[in-house]
Amino acid sequence: MSTMSKALEQARAEWNPGLIIEQIPYAKLLGIETLNMGDELFFVLPPAKGNVGNPTLPAIHGGALGGFLELSAAIHLMMTLPTQVTPRVVDISVDYVRPGRMEMLYALCTVVRQGRKLVNVSVNCWHKSREESVATARAHFLVD
Repeated sequence: MSTMSKALEQARAEWNPGLIIEQIPYAKLLGIETLNMGDELFFVLPPAKGNVGNPTLPAIHGGALGGFLELSAAIHLMMTLPTQVTPRVVDISVDYVRPGRMEMLYALCTVVRQGRKLVNVSVNCWHKSREESVATARAHFLVD
């Protein structure tokens, strides 16, 4: 059994997505964290100097923001689907709505449609209000 499979099994048993994040170097580099609020699993991107794209605003780099959305969706699927494989992204579309300021950024994932092999996930991220999105993403993942 691989290290990721062990971490995935333990993360689901303890409902601790941080164990999965520890196995993904890019997630650790970005500084992704999670919050469990009842039935909802929120993803958090704390402000970090390494994620700055525009130092004059300062704003989060679009690539870091896109990576945060993609990883949030993948980790969400790993925690909620009964699969032992790491979801592989087929495609992702990110809509950048507002500048991502250097403050706490939150994301929430929703499985829109789940088939035998493909899963469609919607991700919304915001700073202080869910109604004021910073970015949204739609992604398809292969889960077999």
